[in-house]
Amino acid sequence: MAEFICFPALQSKTRAGLDAYLEDGGYQSLKTALDRLQPAEVAAEVKASGLRGRGGAGFPTGMKWGFLPKQTEKPVYLVCNADEGEPGTFKDRDLLRYAPHQLIEGMLLTCFAIGARIGYIYIRGEFLEEAAAVNRALDEARGAGLLGRDILGRGLDVDLHVHMGAGAYICGEETALLNSLEGRRGLPRTKPPFPAVVGLYGCPTIINNVETLAAVPPIVGHGADWYRALGTEKSPGTKLFSVSGHVERPGVYEVRLGTPFLQLLEEDCGGMKGGRRLKVLIPGGSSVPMLTAAEAATLKLDYESCLEHGTMLGSGAVIVLDETVSVPEVVRNLAHFYAHESCGQCTPCREGTHWMHTILERVLAGRGKSGDLDLLLDICQHVSFRTICALGDAATGPVKSGISKFRNEFEALVHA
Repeated sequence: MAEFICFPALQSKTRAGLDAYLEDGGYQSLKTALDRLQPAEVAAEVKASGLRGRGGAGFPTGMKWGFLPKQTEKPVYLVCNADEGEPGTFKDRDLLRYAPHQLIEGMLLTCFAIGARIGYIYIRGEFLEEAAAVNRALDEARGAGLLGRDILGRGLDVDLHVHMGAGAYICGEETALLNSLEGRRGLPRTKPPFPAVVGLYGCPTIINNVETLAAVPPIVGHGADWYRALGTEKSPGTKLFSVSGHVERPGVYEVRLGTPFLQLLEEDCGGMKGGRRLKVLIPGGSSVPMLTAAEAATLKLDYESCLEHGTMLGSGAVIVLDETVSVPEVVRNLAHFYAHESCGQCTPCREGTHWMHTILERVLAGRGKSGDLDLLLDICQHVSFRTICALGDAATGPVKSGISKFRNEFEALVHA
């Protein structure tokens, strides 16, 4: 069965309070850092661990922190991206519910490392219970001298605040999130400048995902070498995977990177539901290319193996679909989502996502034309990498992979 190494609170999903976290060794990493380490040493340990952003992009965390200006008169901000809106992804939700103090400790360590004094936790608008859990944890931390002025009597001043989003998928993109946090429309910004240089309120800002920040305390507590040994050479550590679809035991699993997908499916998830056969695997959230059963059989859950298989690890949302599923229906459903969630700022995305959904609706309704499949692929070519943010490219992933790998199902719906 699955083991929870870096995120033990997810084992029972009941111990969210401060007392329980302290009993499990909580805030010891913070005490160690404040007593024995310099900020640069904490940052170096995280960089040496090889921790990569767990929100989807997989960018090296320590390297991202290193992009901050070395000398600046402006305040430095830390922003936690808890706007978990990628379909199939729900691991950050569990961390917010059951391990809020681990997130808080991770943010305190990060603020110490980067010189930030204020942090914001931007939470998806639908996460009402999760926001309440985080706010309770923040109150507990303040009451125990773990947040605010002179934390633990060590001279560190850091405060954290919760900001609720309003349910816009686009605000999971870090610059759209910053605009929303500032009270403006959640539209992505052009880059450069990047947020590390010009971010929140025009100041240097580090934006990290919930899981990324929650991984910092065990890294600081046990060391970079310990963390690297949990995964592979190029994909160190563990990763939380949200498993949904046609499996016997869907849920959130912590997996050592490099673990074969079939091991997760059979040993942790109990295999395919009802004993049916695997047909489609989407390994990293709805925006990554889907895999066939044959491809999934050789997949390892790490960044390199996913790339070798023509897909991405993404947010770690493992969507498992069995032989009863119609791939055109799945692609149409996902195309509808991206058309609905496009912010409309970029013409290729605004027009292309709706055009793809319209064509797929026509095909599923039995009114498709012989050239529709090639037209869909052509639209994908004109949307991918032609937008300010990655939503346009994300919208093309299911369409391109669905048609290329299951074209016969689409052709069966198209009439000459």
